[in-house]
Amino acid sequence: MATPQLASFKVPAVENEPMRSYAPGSAERKSLEAALAQLEKELPLEVPCVVNGKPVKTGKLAKQPMPHEYARHLCTYHEADQATVAAAIDGALAAKGEWEAMPWNDRAAIFLKAADLVSGKYRYKLMAATILGQGKNAWQAEIDAAAELSDFLRFGVKYVEELYSQQPPKNTPGSWNRVEYRALEGFVLAVSPFNFTAIGGNLSAVPALVGNVVVWKPSPAATYSNYIVYQILTEAGVPPGVIQFVPGPPEEVTGQAIANPNFAALHFTGSTFVFKKLWKDIAANLDTYKGYPRIVGETGGKNFHIIHQSAEIKNAVMQTIRGAFEYQGQKCSALSRVYVASSIWNAGFKEQLLAEVAKLKVGSPTDFANFIGPVIGRPAFEKVTSYIKKAKDAGGEILAGGSADDSVGYYVQPTVILTKDPKSVTMAEEIFGPVLTVYVYEDTDFEKTLDLIDTTSPYALTGSIFSQDRKALLQATNRLRNSAGNVYYNEKCTGAVVGQQPFGGARASGTNDKAGSMSIFYRFVSARSIKENFVSLEDYLYPSNLQ
Repeated sequence: MATPQLASFKVPAVENEPMRSYAPGSAERKSLEAALAQLEKELPLEVPCVVNGKPVKTGKLAKQPMPHEYARHLCTYHEADQATVAAAIDGALAAKGEWEAMPWNDRAAIFLKAADLVSGKYRYKLMAATILGQGKNAWQAEIDAAAELSDFLRFGVKYVEELYSQQPPKNTPGSWNRVEYRALEGFVLAVSPFNFTAIGGNLSAVPALVGNVVVWKPSPAATYSNYIVYQILTEAGVPPGVIQFVPGPPEEVTGQAIANPNFAALHFTGSTFVFKKLWKDIAANLDTYKGYPRIVGETGGKNFHIIHQSAEIKNAVMQTIRGAFEYQGQKCSALSRVYVASSIWNAGFKEQLLAEVAKLKVGSPTDFANFIGPVIGRPAFEKVTSYIKKAKDAGGEILAGGSADDSVGYYVQPTVILTKDPKSVTMAEEIFGPVLTVYVYEDTDFEKTLDLIDTTSPYALTGSIFSQDRKALLQATNRLRNSAGNVYYNEKCTGAVVGQQPFGGARASGTNDKAGSMSIFYRFVSARSIKENFVSLEDYLYPSNLQ
């Protein structure tokens, strides 16, 4: 029986989740320390697949090591096999009709409750899982697993309310025009990354909010924190089958999903290489599908700071350190290349930068004093250290760092490279680690340097312009119009906040569908226009047909 909608509801006003400081002696630090201690006692945990709300233990086990102490692992998880993925797809499709038909206010309430569970009951447990499993320090876990995830959920509800209110502005006399925003026909495959717990939640929540069903494949390196997110969504009231949790081998799980005739969309965050491969595989399967699948992806970046001769030096230095070295440079938006005017470089930028980098503490994320933790795993460790070697071999000067230690965890010292070649390998290719390359340009070559920024890398995700000269800000903004999807003035190139800076980039960085805004929800709905006529037609002839 259909549920009557007896009122037109408005969702509560939403605000960004207030972030807690975790200062020494604070209540939040004590709570987080307790959550970490409790989680340590429970290791290793066991994570099943979850299909139709029921745990599935395939017996095919994999481990999620802790990157700061890789001899130990956070959890053992069951990898989805072919039968499990098939059951997940079938179960999602079976759940779709009832979920899509649920009144919007009830779907909204589920995700608003999930946001409160994230920011309240599960805050410290989710943060602890993110710290131990993904190597984030307390602040990085706070802005990700607590604040951003709850923001995604709350603002997502608000944006869908606004989307549904977009209706035709005109009606002819005797009729009524309206638009409904249907869920896509089929299921959505969500493939999430290791580096943000919040992204895992958002990749599955965005399609589900507008009535889709989702098969969610989390990153192997974020399995446990993502499993907690899944449990939170279930506790909040997401019905069994609406979001299916299927950790497992990426190629096997994604390959099986995109080969299914009911595949309707890919919601992806990860590497550019994998995204391009999935796009090609989807294209190769076009004749299999009922419709044209939506492809939404956010991938890599080679993000920049351009420091103009008018820049305020201390701010530029501090913003550069945060942009490059927070979370070990393992953010899609992380700073990787800096272009500094020679007058600024010689007037204190170099000296201050190296002095501050020397103070950065590297070590276990469970020690609150450490600013930099481990990179996520051995492949990342080997990739980052290989790029440092490539830079040395090509004549780059290592001004700071350059060393690494994988005896216990995967630690790379914060590294600053000075290059005379603005198109050297570490200026052009994504590294995804704590490596910053600096190119010093002559003050008079500002325009040429803007051209270098635009043409050196295939990516176009984030960038920052440091200048006290408004003319220079505008000049750089205009020349770099297509070089970044998120641009900052006198602010680091990381840290987009939901509801404040919609996030995403173009070129090789993705489809720029702007997570944290209303625009991304358009990608997961299929609009249907409805015209209702109230006045009967008395004759088929038009006046122009009359003699």
